[in-house]
Amino acid sequence: MLRAIYILDNFDLIYGEAHKEINERVDVYAPPQTKETIKNNPELLAEAEIIFSGWGCPKMDADFLQLAPKLQAVFYGAGSIKGIVTDAFWDRNIAITSAYEANAIPVVEFTVSQILFSLKRGWYFASQVKKMKSFSIGEKVPGGYGATVGLISLGMIGRKVANFLKQFDCHVIAYDPFVSKQEAEELQVEMCELDDVFRRADVVSIHTPWIKETEGLITGNHLAAMKKNATLINTSRGAIIREQEMIAVLQERPDLYALLDVTYPEPPEPNSPLYILENVILTPHIAGSQASECLRMGAYMAEELKRYLDGEPLKWGISKEKVKIMA
Repeated sequence: MLRAIYILDNFDLIYGEAHKEINERVDVYAPPQTKETIKNNPELLAEAEIIFSGWGCPKMDADFLQLAPKLQAVFYGAGSIKGIVTDAFWDRNIAITSAYEANAIPVVEFTVSQILFSLKRGWYFASQVKKMKSFSIGEKVPGGYGATVGLISLGMIGRKVANFLKQFDCHVIAYDPFVSKQEAEELQVEMCELDDVFRRADVVSIHTPWIKETEGLITGNHLAAMKKNATLINTSRGAIIREQEMIAVLQERPDLYALLDVTYPEPPEPNSPLYILENVILTPHIAGSQASECLRMGAYMAEELKRYLDGEPLKWGISKEKVKIMA
């Protein structure tokens, strides 16, 4: 049996159901550790051939890896691994897999719920009913049937959202310079230029990874071009949007709504207008896995372990090249 150790915050949150299955397949030789406890007991890494981790994983730099000379594989029961891998890690040719697909599922569910709610202008009406103490608010709504939904990037989450929207009789347009014509046809998505997505869509949802090329991708001009009563949704990363420009447009265009599950910085500065603008809905980065949803990530890692031990390719394995374009 390969020897394994858990290193993460909130062990029960992710591996509370999966650890029995995992423990039957590998020799878990120590109690679950955190970043702090493993720092205080570095000798525990000496026997580690497999690390199961998640949020709170230590950065696997040269110093860390020197303490883990037998390490062969890392199973990361969370999303992006950008914050934990280093060049030293890749130089060791250690296999790594992530539950990013499992973490994508609740993001898709959250996004689709907000798209449909926004097509009814739900947040606007909820606010106005309280303010006016009346249901007599004579505003038109786009509605779902025949509405245009714009997606910025068709990575894993964007594609899942597009597939989900097929059942709601809306027209999906998207911007992603890396998607082929054939892929777009399979997704039943019309590909457009970025400016056109903002100009045409009733709701625009951002799913772009945060890389150097996408930082500040969405400008004030994009928002200013949006249709009357349109909605912007961001569950990706706050830095994709030029926030001050967005705020300026939202102050000038009270008909627009912005649903922001992410900001930059996160949370916003205490004096940020985002807290007081009526047409801004802030949620505290909850689109990703929460509570029981986190157990799905542990289950994915248990499935990956079986593949690894059976000599099969890792379904969610990540390479140095792939991590660069992940959110």
